[in-house]
Amino acid sequence: MTLVDEPRTAPLPGAGAEIIARAQALAPRLRERSAEIEQARRLPADIVEQLRDAGVFRMAFARSWGGPELTSIEQTEVVEALAYGDASVGWCAMIGSDTGLYARFLEESVAKEMFPSLDMATAGLLFPTGRAERVPGGFRLTGRWQFGSGITHADWVVSGAFIQRDGEPERDASGAPDSRLFLVPRDRVEIIDTWHTTGLAGSGSCDYRIADVFVPEQHTLEFGVVRGESGPLAQPEVHMRNMPAVPLGVARAALDYARAESAGKADDYRVQVTIAECEADLHATRSGVYAALRRQWEILDGPGTLDDLTPNERAALPLSRLHAFRTARSIVGRLYDLRQTSAIYRPSPLDRWLRDTNTMCQHIVAQDRILQSAGAYLMGGTPAFKLCLGLVR
Repeated sequence: MTLVDEPRTAPLPGAGAEIIARAQALAPRLRERSAEIEQARRLPADIVEQLRDAGVFRMAFARSWGGPELTSIEQTEVVEALAYGDASVGWCAMIGSDTGLYARFLEESVAKEMFPSLDMATAGLLFPTGRAERVPGGFRLTGRWQFGSGITHADWVVSGAFIQRDGEPERDASGAPDSRLFLVPRDRVEIIDTWHTTGLAGSGSCDYRIADVFVPEQHTLEFGVVRGESGPLAQPEVHMRNMPAVPLGVARAALDYARAESAGKADDYRVQVTIAECEADLHATRSGVYAALRRQWEILDGPGTLDDLTPNERAALPLSRLHAFRTARSIVGRLYDLRQTSAIYRPSPLDRWLRDTNTMCQHIVAQDRILQSAGAYLMGGTPAFKLCLGLVR
């Protein structure tokens, strides 16, 4: 995996170095099994266990729990290394490793009961598409959600839902319908096998249904309320930070592959220009992602708050994420054209990467809604998707 390393603000802790090294060691094996993963439309059980053994799902758990508590920068490096091997594995690792992040928004005693192992994975859709009726002690949760990435191997499923009382919507202080996130054991969730897609086929991002399941009050969370350990990883947008790792890992893999396959045309002008242009774009994009993450971490570890970032620094976080997705898709497309007919056959990883990057760019973090939100924030307007900026009100 050829990388131009970004400068660090502090030495890499031992736990971070170990998990990153394990992820890098897994990458070649994942590449060998990419066709199998894609055909299965979910991660094989043994690969899930390899991720657990590597410490991927536990990487966000606090040191006070015995976890490695990797920084957002380190978590991004882990996911990037896995995505270099296989995009669907990187995607599921990115989603599944949120468990330790969610724990900070729960009461510590409750979270420790829910997560007796630090290697438990989560999945689910955070947007409130379900409904939760208030009952004594908690809620009755009902709904159908899409995009449960990694749900076939998850231990807990987290889902967004609007809150109701006696069938009527509750409203927050602003008068908008109130919602929160609900954590349900995987065995109380029905998986609906809808995941027949262009790309990221191996992520198993199926629809799922929850029917009138009781969720205790203490198994719900809001990103604006930290009930556990505070700090840089207890912030409203923390679950989005490592997302650009997937497109960055795929773009790097595609470039390394194209360079190796085009070695016989080292003096071809078209090859030279395309490779150099793609390398320039990837380097600039990756630098933007890590620079935004490093600056944010410096402030939050200060300790400070997201409000201590300048408007430009705060907007750089969602913008660099979006740019990583769109640039990766552009790079893979140009390399696909460079390789011409040799890229069109399914055994070619460029064909899979083309489909993977096009599919991942349909996620909200790569959509124009992010541009509108960042632009509105910079101009003093109203962001449509406030959470991407860490805003909860």
